[in-house]
Amino acid sequence: MNDLKTETLTPGGHRMAQRRTAGAVLIAGGAIFFLAEFVAAAAWTNPPYSYTHHYISNLGVHGPSEAFGQFMYSPLAWVMNTGFFLFGITLFAGTAMLRGLRGRRRWAVLAPATLLAAGGILLAFFPGSGETADNAAIDYHALGAFAGIVGGNVLIIMLGWLHRHVAIAQKTGKAMVVLGAIGLVALVGFLALAGSGTNVLIGLVERCAVYPLLIGLICAGASIWNRNTPEHISGTPSRPGRSH
Repeated sequence: MNDLKTETLTPGGHRMAQRRTAGAVLIAGGAIFFLAEFVAAAAWTNPPYSYTHHYISNLGVHGPSEAFGQFMYSPLAWVMNTGFFLFGITLFAGTAMLRGLRGRRRWAVLAPATLLAAGGILLAFFPGSGETADNAAIDYHALGAFAGIVGGNVLIIMLGWLHRHVAIAQKTGKAMVVLGAIGLVALVGFLALAGSGTNVLIGLVERCAVYPLLIGLICAGASIWNRNTPEHISGTPSRPGRSH
């Protein structure tokens, strides 16, 4: 028992605890979004909310109102808006807590993480009610959505490339790069579809741009948590037969 307590006080043990905390925070950030979306969607029953037809942003509009060719009535809009805010802030915090990144590498992940956090804040405080469509005001909600999707997908691509520095498994890192690319390609498709005004499966296409970054960051957090052993922190892999 005393030996275990002594080990946790070593520099390696302290760094391991920090990284595991970062991994847990990344998992929590993605989970917050999914949970808020599920709760808000479950409360929208008249008519039922559709994951394939409705925009995600509609969940943050209490209504009842209509915009962009869609009816909006989200009884628990505050849940979704709180989720937007917390997921962005939490994922930024988890990224900032990651160890092993210095100089340009650190800024390469902090920049898109900052964009993601800013996007979440704008989404939360400027619900997508479509009120700016009839005037010259800046649509801060649309700006927040764009910043969040771009920032989040670029973030998982960068973390995937830098997987060795942040204790992410190689296979997970490669999957994150692929997920980020899918998210960015889907974003282009979403913008084209939204601009056409057809609204055909617009909710599904939007989720193809958003879900990859959430899944990627949850997987990154899980990988960091599971791989946080002393040899990954020190950067020196253990040798067969070597005692620890």
